[in-house]
Amino acid sequence: MPLRSLENSSSMSSTFLLSGIPGLEHMHIWISIPLCFIYTVSILGNCTIIFIIKTEPSLHEPMYLFLSMLALTDLGLSLCTLPTVLGIFWAGARDIGHDACFAQLFFIHCLSFLESSVLLSMAFDRFVAICRPLHYASILTNTVIGRIGLAALGRSVALIVPLPFMLKRFPYCGSPVLSHSYCLHQEVMKLACADIRANSVYGMFVIVSTVGIDSLLILFSYALILRTVLSIASRAERLKALNTCVSHICAVLLFYTPMIGLSIIHRFGKQAPHLVQVILGFVYLLFPPLMNPIVYSVKTKQIRDRVTQTFCS
Repeated sequence: MPLRSLENSSSMSSTFLLSGIPGLEHMHIWISIPLCFIYTVSILGNCTIIFIIKTEPSLHEPMYLFLSMLALTDLGLSLCTLPTVLGIFWAGARDIGHDACFAQLFFIHCLSFLESSVLLSMAFDRFVAICRPLHYASILTNTVIGRIGLAALGRSVALIVPLPFMLKRFPYCGSPVLSHSYCLHQEVMKLACADIRANSVYGMFVIVSTVGIDSLLILFSYALILRTVLSIASRAERLKALNTCVSHICAVLLFYTPMIGLSIIHRFGKQAPHLVQVILGFVYLLFPPLMNPIVYSVKTKQIRDRVTQTFCS
């Protein structure tokens, strides 16, 4: 065997090394306290939303059924990253096997794109409620909502399933250090000792066909909503109609802003400080599951009243 092949094979790594916050390793145990608080609030908040919608018959309406899908997706995202993030900050456990890493990135990306689909579905719900109010009940039946949910899940799974297999065929040599406390496709593929153009092209295709199309359709939905709202004569009715969209707009901004920013940095921002990537990565995966239940509890009267009744009775 040639000497170069022997050197490469000897440097092959069977594990990846996850990273915490660079330069602050001595403070990881203290940083774990707010992280643990964020995870606790996220999990309890989303479980509360799901429980309230499931047990309150008056909330078995399209808007709240989509909200329960969003909460379930956020709950899954929190549970996907919790073991590795807290493992690093609590115990310094940085090692993760290849198969475990590929499984984690599958669930992270699948749930992220599923959340994008759910946000698009919620935009469609607001469009029908405001622009076609007389047909709302006949268009968004339980059967239609179920099919929308299954289609969203099917699209996410179908697009993400190839990624672990595409990564598994690569040899990994050299430094096995990842930039985040969890595995992402765009990070792992850069560690491969092989041509990764196919992965890069397919990854871009997945982002454009999910986040790209979904975000454009959401913008289009709100353009139609705004046109309809501006045609309403009463100022009070205009404000009432727009107020029903505030929570969803907040959820859209919380999700898409850090996600698009992180994708741009990973692909084009090679000169960006490493700390910016790490912090944006935490914002991308931790803040939507944390803030969505809070935003909907504060801005949606039915949810707020039911939460108050549940915890104060």
